[in-house]
Amino acid sequence: MIIEITTETIKLSQLLKKIGLVETGGRAKFFIIDHEIMINGKKATSRNQQIKNGDIIWIDDEVYKIKTII
Repeated sequence: MIIEITTETIKLSQLLKKIGLVETGGRAKFFIIDHEIMINGKKATSRNQQIKNGDIIWIDDEVYKIKTII
C-alpha cells in the first residue's frame, strides 16, 4: 500500500496514526513494542524515527511504501 505524505519526513508515531493503527503517539510506543515493525529492513525501535520518501515499512504482515507529494 502506498502512503502519501505532504512533508519531507514523518515520525513513525505519526505514520501509525495516519494509517489508523493507533489513536495517539503514546499508544504508538506500546504498539512498536508489541508488533514487528521494520523500516527499510531494520527493526524500528523508536516512535520518533523519521520516515521519508521511498522508505518501505513492514508492519506485521503489511507492507507500506512512503511517497511524498507536494
